[in-house]
Amino acid sequence: MGISSWKEKVLPKIKKVFEKNGTKKAAAAEVIKAFEESKEQYTTEFEGKKTELEAKVVEVYEASPSEVKALIKEPKEAGLKKHSAAVQKFLDELVKIEFPGAKTVSEGATKVGPSYLSGPITFLFEKVSTCIPEEVKKEEEAPAAAAETTAESSEVKEKEIVVEAEKKEEVVTEAVVEKVEAPAEAPPAKEAKVEEAAPEAAPAPAPAPAAEPPKA
Repeated sequence: MGISSWKEKVLPKIKKVFEKNGTKKAAAAEVIKAFEESKEQYTTEFEGKKTELEAKVVEVYEASPSEVKALIKEPKEAGLKKHSAAVQKFLDELVKIEFPGAKTVSEGATKVGPSYLSGPITFLFEKVSTCIPEEVKKEEEAPAAAAETTAESSEVKEKEIVVEAEKKEEVVTEAVVEKVEAPAEAPPAKEAKVEEAAPEAAPAPAPAPAAEPPKA
């Protein structure tokens, strides 16, 4: 790609992304500012309505996915970004039960995304957490802990299987190596056959003397 093509095609896209992020940050800053200015008011409203809110909050909480429950316990910007759709839905549910401050945060999150409003969302989640009885939290934590234990147990078993397989492989490999390296046994020496000497032939008998002719 030439420089001219890069300037015409790639650079405008990069600028657009930065401009979009810059716009979101500016919009998020306005939402955060408005929220901070009204935070004391939201706290006062929450304390006054806490008793009537508790049952509704528990209902919304129990209907939420485990990812949101984990974020309520420990809000993290990365988690808010990763599970933004679920977080947005939870905020919308808080608006329906008229949870103090939820409307401002929900509307702001719709425009810029939950990850840009981690401060206000953390504030709401902390208030939500105080409405959830400890026994409900424990009930929710138990299956998660069991699942985590099961996962760890499975991982341990997998490691044990791998180790056992590696040990067997090592044993087989060592046996093969020993077999290859062991000197071949020399075949037993054949006993030399001692050839028996053939008996010497007996000397031929001397020819008999010719008979003399008779005298006249």
